Amino acid sequence: MHMVARTQLSRLGLFDAKVPRYTSYPTSPHFKNDVKPVDFSGWIEAIPENANISLYLHVPFCRRLCWFCACRTQGTASAEPVTAYVETLKDELSLLKRHLPRGVRLSRLHWGGGTPTLLTPDHMRDLTATVREVADFAEDYEFSVEIDPNEIDAARLDVLFEGGMNRASIGVQDFDPGIQKTIGREQSFETTKRAVDMIRERSIQSLNADILYGLPDQTRSKIVDSVQKLLSLSPDRVALYGYAHVPWMAKRQQMIPSDALPRPDERLDLFETARKLFVWDNYDEIGIDHFATKSDGLSVAARNGTLRRNFQGYTDDTSDVLVGLGASSISRFPQGYAQNAPGTSAYTKAIRAHEFSTVRGHSFTAQDKLRARMIEMLMCDFRVDVAELVAGYDTTETEMRDLLKRTNDAFENILVLDDRGLFVPREARPLTRIIARSFDTYELSSAGHSSAI
Repeated sequence: MHMVARTQLSRLGLFDAKVPRYTSYPTSPHFKNDVKPVDFSGWIEAIPENANISLYLHVPFCRRLCWFCACRTQGTASAEPVTAYVETLKDELSLLKRHLPRGVRLSRLHWGGGTPTLLTPDHMRDLTATVREVADFAEDYEFSVEIDPNEIDAARLDVLFEGGMNRASIGVQDFDPGIQKTIGREQSFETTKRAVDMIRERSIQSLNADILYGLPDQTRSKIVDSVQKLLSLSPDRVALYGYAHVPWMAKRQQMIPSDALPRPDERLDLFETARKLFVWDNYDEIGIDHFATKSDGLSVAARNGTLRRNFQGYTDDTSDVLVGLGASSISRFPQGYAQNAPGTSAYTKAIRAHEFSTVRGHSFTAQDKLRARMIEMLMCDFRVDVAELVAGYDTTETEMRDLLKRTNDAFENILVLDDRGLFVPREARPLTRIIARSFDTYELSSAGHSSAI
């Protein structure tokens, strides 16, 4: 097999390329203002009766703003804006119910943010009850909530568990106190363990954790210590994300000293160090940056070829529809993407007028669907399967074989061309997002993207 040296990875752009994470295709900077509330409601009404869908609720509030975070959130010290927002979310859910076909069930329900656990127990109880009035859970449903260990207690966990939560997701980032101080997210191991213990005590067996590499002052020994501490908590699923330093987009990141950030080649070392620890602890590697226990749904999906990619990263959910509610949420339909108004005031104004708050999106072309599936195959399975693409999309075998050969040529023939199509060998997998970029027919966004490693 062709061995890929670090010098070749460098030559092919790994250490200086800025490319999308490809949680969607086309990526959100290419959304336009021509997708309106009428399109969103029409796409909802086109869902087949008795179908399974995914539902995402966005809570854009945090008690404090972490400097490393580039999510659309706002700080709040009082309960009033949160209470008002929950009422608006309930109104949006009622609006959704009026357009939703009969018999639709939820295969996935996810609360993200922001900090969903900022909500009071009453808010949570109210919201879960309203969701269940809109659509009940499917048989093998998953209800996951992003939990801030600094912002959770027994009362709130009890309500979530009673409401059907069966997967919890915690953000770790890094356990080193110095790094935590630099990124504005102080969260001790003890605080995190206490939250995990409370989650496990309630028989919530599925636990996700996020950890970051590429943080300021992060070294190999520090990431080893953080990963080992995380492993002691036995998460079922881990996302090992590269910190994306984009202070021109996320102003709060200007608080983080860029001269303390690891170089791109050091980022690769940090990633590889953490990756090996997860593998040594018997986790399966999932795509480019996730790890899961053998019995976790992601591992099962990766083995049987049903792994997918969406705005939350990797998923084993095969629903055709993901409905996003709340300010800035993005929905995905077979017809295209639709995004709600990003600001809470514009979002609230629309919902109070009994209209959806869709402000932008993208309607898929046949070429979009083909390229999206090619990129998803690559990101999930490190393989592009020609037969599947020819059978399901607007292309021919000759077109596909020619495109894949040109791709391999562009990457100095380090990929594997075989009867099935194209395969990315292990040594070349750090380049996966760059290879995916070669299938992307859109111009790179001027807003900029994160480092390829």
